Amino acid sequence: MSEDPTHSQEDSDSYTELAPELEDDSDSGGDEKEKSGLARLSLFALGIVFGDIGTSPLYAFRESFEHGIEMSESNIYGVLSLITWSLLIVICLKYLVVVMRADHQGEGGILVLTALVSRHLKERWLLLLGLFGTALLYGDGILTPAISVLSAVEGLKVATDVFNPYILPITAAILISLFLFQSRGTGTVGKVFGPIVLCWFLVLGALGAYNIIDNVAILGAFNPYHGLQFFLNNGVTGLWVLGSVFLVVTGGEALYADLGHFGRRPIQLSWFLVVLPGLLLNYFGQGALLLKNPDALENPFYRMAPEWGLYPLVALATAATVIASQALISGAFSLTGQAVQIGYLPRIKVVHTSSEEQGQVYVPAINLLLAAGCLIVVTGFKTSSALAAAYGVAVTVTMVVTTVLLFFLARQAWEWSLKKAVTVCGFFLLVDLAFFAGNVNKIPSGGWFPLTVAALVFLLMTTWRAGRSKLANALDALHRNWETFAEECRFEDRDRAEGTAVYLTGSLDRVPISLMASWRHFSTLHENIVLLHVVTEQQPFLRGTKRFEIAENELGFHLITLKFGYREVHDVPKLLTTAEAQLGYSVKESIYFLGRTQTRLSDDSDWPRWRSALFLFLSRNSANMREFFRLPSAQTVELGLVAELD
Repeated sequence: MSEDPTHSQEDSDSYTELAPELEDDSDSGGDEKEKSGLARLSLFALGIVFGDIGTSPLYAFRESFEHGIEMSESNIYGVLSLITWSLLIVICLKYLVVVMRADHQGEGGILVLTALVSRHLKERWLLLLGLFGTALLYGDGILTPAISVLSAVEGLKVATDVFNPYILPITAAILISLFLFQSRGTGTVGKVFGPIVLCWFLVLGALGAYNIIDNVAILGAFNPYHGLQFFLNNGVTGLWVLGSVFLVVTGGEALYADLGHFGRRPIQLSWFLVVLPGLLLNYFGQGALLLKNPDALENPFYRMAPEWGLYPLVALATAATVIASQALISGAFSLTGQAVQIGYLPRIKVVHTSSEEQGQVYVPAINLLLAAGCLIVVTGFKTSSALAAAYGVAVTVTMVVTTVLLFFLARQAWEWSLKKAVTVCGFFLLVDLAFFAGNVNKIPSGGWFPLTVAALVFLLMTTWRAGRSKLANALDALHRNWETFAEECRFEDRDRAEGTAVYLTGSLDRVPISLMASWRHFSTLHENIVLLHVVTEQQPFLRGTKRFEIAENELGFHLITLKFGYREVHDVPKLLTTAEAQLGYSVKESIYFLGRTQTRLSDDSDWPRWRSALFLFLSRNSANMREFFRLPSAQTVELGLVAELD
């Protein structure tokens, strides 16, 4: 495992050093710029953030009546009432009003929430709970594109049986195209998808309004009394129906995870002005249609459309569901970038795709894994109804975890009174647990899949974290401070090699592993020694700012901190040459030394061999540091030490 000069071992032990005070608003950065870009970002947010929630009308209402309940007026009103209030409570109140306040420099998601809570409470169980909630979203990120695209393509069955043999191949082709498009970046995707999704929500609203005209009384389902009466009439079956109703809010966690892509205000504006009205009108329109024609339950969404509009609607729905997948895909990219930054996953290639929003990232490895997972579940489950049986379980658990973490954040960081925190978070938790109970019966029929994926991701994250902690303890015994190093080596009495040696390090306060290994192997040092620490700033480009800081320690070594913007190529040799005037010697022909620690289990280690092997596998396959910093291979030397993991 390489000693990372941009991310020291100590930095990854907690999020505290990385996170500023919570009051730093996600939308900071200049009022004028913010106002001028608000409409544009709001439109782009439609194409990225709300696709998952926006395509739920394709299947949510239909699935709510797949539990044997009677197609009666009271049940239709009851289901509609549950859908309406689920959207208002879970999305409007919980996520858009409360949860999205919990951000770190504009980044959102359950991993950020976990890190913020960990700043105030060092309880290990809270950390593990948050990591498991994070892992669950990866399973959901596989199911969302699969069920969204498949449910749209199945609309072709409504028009003709000719397409039946081609439903799965068409779905697979669309999914492959979607994942190939991800490398263009969130901003580009949003520019293309935003107008399409805007059109989609307008059509949703128009279809709903068209059918509501035939039965305006259906709007009475807004009364929560109908939802309560539904449970009284249907008993336990009503609970299983609630599990299907939950499909209308499954995009809530993805919405929070995508916060860093656009910011809070564009997301809120898009929701209240476009998304919510379109969804409510469509759901009420489906209810009005079923009151008039119960046989339309086979596919109420497509049955709402006039016959001449069926094929155009299938085309638009397919485009919308492709876009729907974007919310979870982008969320998975964001979570991965955050996990790498704070030390829960090994270094992995993360591509920043925007000069304006640091949160817009693309992760090639995650993109490939999600694509493979989607193709597997589509071919395995075959229909959207079968996928619906697997869908929702992971998200309900994540929502429960979010609420629990929110309670501790509200108490510790927001300084809410116990009464206020219990009242607000207790209400959210009651709703979350009700949805969880409604989804429990899905586990045997498919809900096991996202839980299995989550368990594997959780194992990877906890293994990497624990391994880094063990490695840090082992390195502490190997590291020397400068005074001790000088006393042990007494290199000032020996001849020095000509030239300049640059040792990359994660901390300038201690002797780098590479320097210790160099002395051990060669018993001498170069006449010019540079200890180099690389910092990635929060700005995309550092124009007109000082790019390096130079100091000198008591041994005469130069300590240099190089600064890069997050979108800049980290070309260390090129930037290092700009410091030559202050150093007083040339660094163009420098030899670069990287530290690499070879790890092995000690005989009395409490770790099983398989877990040690997993950690070593992750270490070996982390991103190559020499390539990342553009170091010339002919001038780069890797030296290491052996560290035993207890």
